[in-house]
Amino acid sequence: MGKRLLALCLVFVFSLPVCASDQPAAKQPTAPVVLFNGQNLDNFYTYLKTSRYEDPKGVFRVVDGQLRISGEEWGGVTTRDAFRDYHLIVEWKWGGQTFEPRKQSARDSGILVHGVGADGAAGGCWLESIEHQIIEGGCGDLILVAGANRPSLTAETRSEGNQLYWQPGGTRVTRDQGRFNWYGRDSNWKDVVGFHGAKDVEKPVGEWNRSEVICDGDTITNIVNGVVVNHATDSSHTSGKIQIQSEGAEILVRRVELRPVDKAGLQQLLRTAAPR
Repeated sequence: MGKRLLALCLVFVFSLPVCASDQPAAKQPTAPVVLFNGQNLDNFYTYLKTSRYEDPKGVFRVVDGQLRISGEEWGGVTTRDAFRDYHLIVEWKWGGQTFEPRKQSARDSGILVHGVGADGAAGGCWLESIEHQIIEGGCGDLILVAGANRPSLTAETRSEGNQLYWQPGGTRVTRDQGRFNWYGRDSNWKDVVGFHGAKDVEKPVGEWNRSEVICDGDTITNIVNGVVVNHATDSSHTSGKIQIQSEGAEILVRRVELRPVDKAGLQQLLRTAAPR
């Protein structure tokens, strides 16, 4: 191979996105890590069901210090690095736009943690992972996102109809598909745009929300706007990439940050957490 051809090949190889199949060793933050700096997506790569690593429609763009995810195509923006044992903080708000096939459905997105395997393994869009759900009326649900394998979790629950809701002290249930609803999800939830339940803690369209996911070993705790809304243990997945979804609704993100886990603080939080 000539030197010129070899150089071109090397440029091509090193310009490719970091694929999930490469499985980088998971990092544990020992100090705050700012993943989104308000200027670029250097710590991330993008993946879309229709165009894979290309984004011709600008689904993911940094505008005025915020990451705008249009929702027009399904996919996600994914950290290049894998992480474990962290306190994730994401500040986000709904934009106004929605797109088919969810144009008239509840605004939908999500934060996927412990993402592993091949890009697009889940529905052609996402990583095998565990999801902190962001959807109107269901923000804080825990969803098991299957890829080559099925992630599993155990939670203390109450049952209403065929649905399971997080309930401290309730019946312990282990699942490898479906979801654990956050404790206050409206039992009459409807998949309609603008849905808002009586106990919902997320804020209306246009107002900023704060989602926190504390991953401590095999436990996952979801916090929405300062309220502990879900908690599970015995997670089959304990490390991986972090992905924010594009799923039919415009969502704006101004902060994505990791902190070390405050174990004492987490235990105190869980002792005092009680559904209202």
